[in-house]
Amino acid sequence: MFEMLDRWYKRKFSDPDSLMLLMLLIFVSVLFAIWGDILMPVIVAAVIAYLLDWPLMQLMKLGINRMYATTIIVLAFIAVCILTFIGLVPVITQQSVNLIKETPQIWNKGQEWLLTLPDLYPNFIQIYHIQNVLEEINQKIVQVGETLISASFSSLADLGAILIYLILVPLMLFFMLKDKNLLIDNLMRILPNERRLIKQVSSEMNLQIANYIRGKVIEIIIVGAVSSITFALMDLRYAVLLGVLVGFSVLIPYIGAAVVTLPIAIVALFQWGITSDFWYLMVAYAIIQALDGNVLVPILFSEAVSLHPIYIIVAVLFFGGLWGFWGVFFAIPLATLVKAVINAWSPNVHPPQESTL
Repeated sequence: MFEMLDRWYKRKFSDPDSLMLLMLLIFVSVLFAIWGDILMPVIVAAVIAYLLDWPLMQLMKLGINRMYATTIIVLAFIAVCILTFIGLVPVITQQSVNLIKETPQIWNKGQEWLLTLPDLYPNFIQIYHIQNVLEEINQKIVQVGETLISASFSSLADLGAILIYLILVPLMLFFMLKDKNLLIDNLMRILPNERRLIKQVSSEMNLQIANYIRGKVIEIIIVGAVSSITFALMDLRYAVLLGVLVGFSVLIPYIGAAVVTLPIAIVALFQWGITSDFWYLMVAYAIIQALDGNVLVPILFSEAVSLHPIYIIVAVLFFGGLWGFWGVFFAIPLATLVKAVINAWSPNVHPPQESTL
């Protein structure tokens, strides 16, 4: 057993470049595990910098100085955020409040419908089964409500953190865009000389992450806007709120679309019942999901590394459990990172080359 492990270690890590790559991965993992919460504003600024790097390059191609181009891009980004907050957030908030107020009515109608099942299917469902299930669900609802109330009070303490984000993130974003080359040069000085595989993996991941962030933001905007417009045209209540939920559901491949279907179906059933309007809405929603998965995603992520759906789901569950929202957001890039590292450690895939850094 130990001889087999020894042979595997020598085969994979006898090359100093492979060992340096392993040490760097361990160091970065420990860094995020210990100080991940502290470094979160830096991560947020880096994500936005990836998003805005492409328009910055386009302005520079027009002959605009990097300093001025960075100022224009950052101010435009802040303006868009403010306009979105002013125009969209009040609508979503109001619709959320209205939906919360109507939730008891929706649940009462759902209970009435469940209680009719024993009469419709007496050979399969008994009334006491439904009553037991409803009692357990009501207890869970009370527990969830208490948890939400306590979380709302505890979130008041996070107002200071939000103010820090509003100040630090734009500042770091500005300097990340303006001094990008300087920051990269300083990072290269820290890295060891044995960095051929580090360069190989970082080059691949830099392209992957940049494409992924831009593509995912565009996908969220398009899917959310199309869904909101479609729901509004079909006169579905809470159209904007549900459309935004559909937009953000694309962050979690496969799982997100399945989860967000439930509130859409519940609201439609409460509004129309099982009528033709309900089925028209569900068909329209299915068409949006089909176009997103079969047309929009291949166009936006044509350069992304192909991953099997099982790997994507496992990555979402694993990294989401580790880092919450950002783990889910970066699940696919992190999965491609694992794939790139495995390829880098496979001698038959990437033969040794001279370092050019």
